[in-house]
Amino acid sequence: MIERIESLTNNIKNELEELSLYIYNNPELGYDEYKSSKAHIELLEKHNFKVEEGYLGMNTAFKAEYKGQKERPTVGYLAEYDALPGIGHGCGHNILGAVSTGAGIVLSKLVDEIGGKVVVFGTPAEETSGAKVKMTNMGAFDDLDVAMSAHPYSDFSESGSSLAMEAIQFTFRGKTAHAAAAPEKGINALDACLATFHSINALRQHTLPEARIHGIIRAGGEAANIVPELAIAEFYVRTSSKQYLIELSEKVKNCARAGALAAGAQLEITNYEESFDNLVSNKTLQDLFVSNLGLSGITKVKPAEDMMGSTDVGNVSQVCPTIHPKFGICEEGVDIPVHTREFAEATLTKTAVVNMTKTVMALSMTGANVIMDNELLEQIKKEFDEAKK
Repeated sequence: MIERIESLTNNIKNELEELSLYIYNNPELGYDEYKSSKAHIELLEKHNFKVEEGYLGMNTAFKAEYKGQKERPTVGYLAEYDALPGIGHGCGHNILGAVSTGAGIVLSKLVDEIGGKVVVFGTPAEETSGAKVKMTNMGAFDDLDVAMSAHPYSDFSESGSSLAMEAIQFTFRGKTAHAAAAPEKGINALDACLATFHSINALRQHTLPEARIHGIIRAGGEAANIVPELAIAEFYVRTSSKQYLIELSEKVKNCARAGALAAGAQLEITNYEESFDNLVSNKTLQDLFVSNLGLSGITKVKPAEDMMGSTDVGNVSQVCPTIHPKFGICEEGVDIPVHTREFAEATLTKTAVVNMTKTVMALSMTGANVIMDNELLEQIKKEFDEAKK
């Protein structure tokens, strides 16, 4: 089977390299990825996928399906293609998307024989609001037996975990007054905001080690001689589990409530971005992928590392067995940080293209294993169910 998959992958290697290069040269921010999503769609349609554009009301999202003689099991691949402001594809989503679409295409060439269904999801805006959150909430991934994507990095590593995250905005409203002539008539919204920051700084002493709370002030007054009537603060609260996130977020909100009470200001609490769940990697699926990497020629794979950031793939992992490993795009011993121009450039190197091809092989082989081996799929699902308890 691996020889067949290698041949199928080599047949589309140039198309995937061209897709990655085109998206690299046309960086688009979240929900504006019109050229990028269209490039994926055109390639998938060329390979006989049935594509639903504007999926779930999102202009740059899509769902591409290829069905075999039987529609189960269903294997999903998650494609991303949004860029970063100022530095383009510093997170490598140009090559990430090419890998997911490529794996879907390769597996589609097999399902007429082995059965099953392949679905490639185009998922916008991972870097900002995270379309996969909305897609998860709307049931997009409920019918998947497994979901997979692989993120570019300096080297290969297993699928680990990520932090759950809530994005909280505090809007404090006070009352203007002349800061010198009649300060007693004012209500200082900025004081409420600053008191919130001080309380949160104290709260950090009493959180679990992996928790992260970080924020900025969006608005805090217009002139020094006017008591500020409006102050806005935005925070990310991150924890290792969904349950602890709920608890810690409530404590952070209480800090803001106390600040508003102390200053006499009014407080409005909203979420300015979608909340991300923590990533729960399915070990059975992960071990299978690593084994298939070995068959593809990749034998050096680092153990899973806990990701101190957040990803909307975490939300997908709450509804179906999921993996999100890293694949290396750098030569051995070279470490290039993500979210840099240098990392974007690294996605175009010969090493990146070679490893992209091997990752496509491993992901598509993993999908084929899931479709053909019912006992394996039951083990994957059993682990998923136990992790949810």
